[in-house]
Amino acid sequence: MGGLDDDIIVEEESEKRSRAASPCGHPEDLYGTQSSHRLLAYSDALISIIATVMILPVAHTKVTNEEELTQSVQLLLTTKIAVYLVTFLIVTVAWAAHIRLFQVIVRIDDCLALLNLACMMLITFLPYTFSLMATFPANVLGILLFCGCVMVIGVIQSVIVLYAFSRPFLLNHQIQISENPTLYRSHILKVIMRVPLICLMAGVCSFILFQLSYVLLAVVIFLPYISQSIAWCRSKAFGQTEESPDSMVFYSLLPSEPLSKERVEAFSDGVYAIVATLLILDICEDNVPDPAVVQEQFGGSLIEALKVYGPEYLAYFGSFATVGLLWFVHHSLFLHITKATRLMGLLNTLSLAFVGGLPLAYQLTHEFPRNSRNELEAIQISCVIIFFAGIFQLTIWVAALHSERETLHPRVRYSGCEHVFMLAKLSLYPCVTLGTFFLTCVLSRFSASIFHLMEITVPVAFLVLRLLVRFALALLRLLFRPNPPDPGRVVEEDATVPFNPLATE
Repeated sequence: MGGLDDDIIVEEESEKRSRAASPCGHPEDLYGTQSSHRLLAYSDALISIIATVMILPVAHTKVTNEEELTQSVQLLLTTKIAVYLVTFLIVTVAWAAHIRLFQVIVRIDDCLALLNLACMMLITFLPYTFSLMATFPANVLGILLFCGCVMVIGVIQSVIVLYAFSRPFLLNHQIQISENPTLYRSHILKVIMRVPLICLMAGVCSFILFQLSYVLLAVVIFLPYISQSIAWCRSKAFGQTEESPDSMVFYSLLPSEPLSKERVEAFSDGVYAIVATLLILDICEDNVPDPAVVQEQFGGSLIEALKVYGPEYLAYFGSFATVGLLWFVHHSLFLHITKATRLMGLLNTLSLAFVGGLPLAYQLTHEFPRNSRNELEAIQISCVIIFFAGIFQLTIWVAALHSERETLHPRVRYSGCEHVFMLAKLSLYPCVTLGTFFLTCVLSRFSASIFHLMEITVPVAFLVLRLLVRFALALLRLLFRPNPPDPGRVVEEDATVPFNPLATE
């Protein structure tokens, strides 16, 4: 709650400053306005839903039992899954840009609220354009609709910036007191229009070589890192330019600047919650028997009719447990993170993209007959999805360790008392799913049983993980340090060496 209280205090101070710095000096200029926090919360929820439901066209791809899944997997990986991942990442880029925009605009009125709703309406239309792109990858219409939506969103955001700068009391206090607000406005508009211009180029290229359009859309994802690399090369070629106070403020508005840890957590929580909710939709839609069928085939016995759906229920509970435990690991990780860097934000987005693919894993694990080739390959695909969702979480921790003094709590840094336990948490799903994958290759006949056993045992492993880690550490100390230190020597050393709490962790 401390962070929320700090936000409220900052908001109150900002409001007082805005009242004092209003153009006419009258507090009534703020009449009919409010803080942008609620608008941001609504937009965060909406964008996280849109980013996640894009997996539904992939998850609902029907593969007949007679059709070899190998051919269908190639189609999924090259078209639907690839387009889903690119679109998911682009939506998260739009979300990050939206957050930064309303770090500049700290108050909103009715006009800004309506303009933001128009922006959100176009974002909610993106899943339809994605479905067209995934179903007809060689047809340019889907790409044109997608690029058109992104360009109109950029235009609306530009109108939002122009409107806000025409009413300065809606802006951040630092911009209000600036001597040259026009420079700020030009810089922000230039940042906003980068993505729409790239999408315009992608739309034009779709008529020439549609594969190039997908490459340009992928550039949007890595645009911050490309800009950073260009700036680094420029500084090496022409020397480091001295940064003015204005340029430091500008840097906070660039796409390369990391978002706050709290925003990353809120968006991630939304994705995990929506994925967990999507899993039950298929149960409600596909696993409620028709009354006429129950009466004719099962003699009116609903229990007997529901027994047919046993594998679906088992797959649902296993998938929900997987989503919940991946969220638990994510929660544990960010509980010890003090600051999220740009690289950590990108890795978190990649992890969320594969978490969004878990409804596909759920569909595949019960789609095909037992002991069939299709069932084996479907279960292996599910293992791959869970593996990448977990391995990107592990790489977040590795990236945090790289700059541990800036990003991690001392308890989980190298030699910290929670270091090994955190490593065990993050390594559990990648190791277990990797082992399950290779075990199903050897024992293909029991692939379904092995996969469901994995889903059941992992929650138990989390419950006893701390005991297992302590036992493993004690065993290692026994093997490599069989002789305990002399107590007298320890007392003597303690008398001469000052106590360091970090050294004992």
